[in-house]
Amino acid sequence: MSDSPTLEFFKDALARDLDEVDKAMRNTLSSNVMLVDKVVRYIVKNKGKSLRPILTLLSARLFGDPSDQVVKLAVIVELLHTATLVHDDVVDDAKIRRGFFSVNAIWKNKVTVLVGDYLLAKALIEMLRLRDFTVLDILGNTAQRMSRGELLQISKVRKLDITEDIYFDMISDKTAALLSACCELAVVASAGNEDQRRAMRNFGEKLGLAFQIRDDVLDFEGRGGIIGKPVMGDVKERKITLPLIHAIRSDQSGGGKRILKLIERGVKARDQETIQEYVRNHGGIAYAKDCAAQLEREAMAELHHFDPSPARLMMEQFVQFATSRKK
Repeated sequence: MSDSPTLEFFKDALARDLDEVDKAMRNTLSSNVMLVDKVVRYIVKNKGKSLRPILTLLSARLFGDPSDQVVKLAVIVELLHTATLVHDDVVDDAKIRRGFFSVNAIWKNKVTVLVGDYLLAKALIEMLRLRDFTVLDILGNTAQRMSRGELLQISKVRKLDITEDIYFDMISDKTAALLSACCELAVVASAGNEDQRRAMRNFGEKLGLAFQIRDDVLDFEGRGGIIGKPVMGDVKERKITLPLIHAIRSDQSGGGKRILKLIERGVKARDQETIQEYVRNHGGIAYAKDCAAQLEREAMAELHHFDPSPARLMMEQFVQFATSRKK
């Protein structure tokens, strides 16, 4: 393949459908409470990449033009994702989200938690309006997995005792579950068969894992002004990710204990370069990139359940974008 396409490539290709998603989302979130509308307008204005609606729409295109139900599902998955981010920022006491002030930085925690609840409630209402038990089953299981992943991460942040197996278990629930749901829901809404549904569910899971690993690599080697969040923000929040897990495991000298102590006491500006060099020198970045590349290949293989087409090519390009992005 040629160079990875940009996010704008997909937004341009899906412009009409994404406009429908945005319009439906604004209508769904509209209320008669001034404060709610003000916060929601801020969230929608700074809502980020729209990766999950894009993935839902792209998956549906394997079967033809996306239906109205696909648009509604794209709204639901974005509501679930946004609600999770809003609550995450409260848990992490994060002040920046996608390069902008987080909701809790402006309106404080009480309002932020309630707005997150409002988003979840709206997602639930939209699910019920579809009157489809298969959709409800997928989304209910996904919401449960996402919550489990968040709770697992919190428990490991406290103890700093995460292993690679636990890391993959955590990101599978926290990130991959919703991407998998995006793909599977598109098949359900497009009347695909069970084999296609299983292939897209697996595709989304592999893509989600690779996507999160790429995110964790960027935390060590990205630039804050580009990736939209502070570099090493995860480490500062005591989140131990794959590059560091592998570096500590590879270090036979026991130097990992010193790094964990730096993280436990609170990472200072002078510690950042020390930790970054440690991860690089002990192969953490290279190992994580290799893992992401393997998952990328496995995701691509799932797409071979579908005949070659412009839609499948675009899905392959999306995998390439998601796993090689710079932000």
